[in-house]
Amino acid sequence: MQDRNSQRLVAVSVLGALLFNYPLLALFNRPVLVFGIPLVYLYVFTAWPLVIGLIALAVRRAGR
Repeated sequence: MQDRNSQRLVAVSVLGALLFNYPLLALFNRPVLVFGIPLVYLYVFTAWPLVIGLIALAVRRAGR
């Protein structure tokens, strides 16, 4: 059971590394405003809580 939880945390870490790496950040680095917020900032500040939420979900499942 511990092995599966470790695998989930590793998978979320890899996802986080991919989300905040150059190729994806470059896709959102455009001079576009969404609700007055630059697109790259909107991407970062929505992907960041998503990764945190996935980590919390993985840790919560580990406690059960």
